[in-house]
Amino acid sequence: MTKFDEATQAIRVDETAYDVCLDPGYSIGGPLNGGYLMAVLLRAVVDASPHDHPVTTSAQFLRAPRPGPAQVRLEQIKAGRTAAMTRATLIQDDASFIETLVTTATLGDVAPDWTDRPSAVMPPVEQCVVLPAPKPESNMTLNAQMEMAFDPPTIGWLDGNPTGRPEARAYFRMAEPQDPDPYVLALAVDALPPVVFSAGARGWAPTVDLTWHLRALPAPGWLTLLGSGRMISDGWFDEEVEVWDSAGRLVAQSRQLARVGRG
Repeated sequence: MTKFDEATQAIRVDETAYDVCLDPGYSIGGPLNGGYLMAVLLRAVVDASPHDHPVTTSAQFLRAPRPGPAQVRLEQIKAGRTAAMTRATLIQDDASFIETLVTTATLGDVAPDWTDRPSAVMPPVEQCVVLPAPKPESNMTLNAQMEMAFDPPTIGWLDGNPTGRPEARAYFRMAEPQDPDPYVLALAVDALPPVVFSAGARGWAPTVDLTWHLRALPAPGWLTLLGSGRMISDGWFDEEVEVWDSAGRLVAQSRQLARVGRG
């Protein structure tokens, strides 16, 4: 079991409840990363499901939970031969923090009938850039859990030279050797810096709603994350992420709506 597996572990209490312990190692300057929190919820949902994989997840982030004990409560909405739907709620101190609807199914390792090409072309990983380590007082512990190598133009905001477009692109893998799986993909779809950084915004950009789809089981190796946005308006922005595996397959897609940071 890897550190990530331990950090997302869900322990069954009964048919509708799982105990979890939210790990402080996935902080983004105070709040815990939304992708990490989804992975925790999905551990419980899949364990209780007759199917093996979370093929679609829609999450509403009501408030930010703190590290420590919490519980995932489940309500089965539909159970079928090919798919099941579950409502999963993250509870802490008797309050709801995240509400999700998750559809589970069992995916086969098959070639797609048809797939589009990636929306952007990445340079080789050796030509990409690693972000400088955050200062200890920043409480950005998430960075230590993963390795990311960025397409240089999309991190120009670090030097005060944003591209002016909402975009972010990077290679991704866990810091501890681990083949990617659906739970790693849940983290990956929310691992990029907010795409509004490249449009000139700064500061924590809290996610309000995030929906992602598991399209295929990923091959071992680096994942490629391609992030973009369509509109920034009235303090809100959208972010879409494609995740491609080392075999060149589209393995996950996400879209989220978030608030523009005020930092």
